[in-house]
Amino acid sequence: MQRFKSSQQALRFLSSHAMIYRHSRPRRHLTTADQYRHARAKAFQIWRQEICVQIAA
Repeated sequence: MQRFKSSQQALRFLSSHAMIYRHSRPRRHLTTADQYRHARAKAFQIWRQEICVQIAA
């Protein structure tokens, strides 16, 4: 809980971080370099779309 004011704040951050982390970090040891690059590019594209939707809302 370093630098978090409460356990609820830490839980909220970590639960959202887990979803983002899994989405943006494919298992590198199980893929070829081309597959990894493609997966990263797709993840960033989805991330940019989500950010634009949240900003517009």
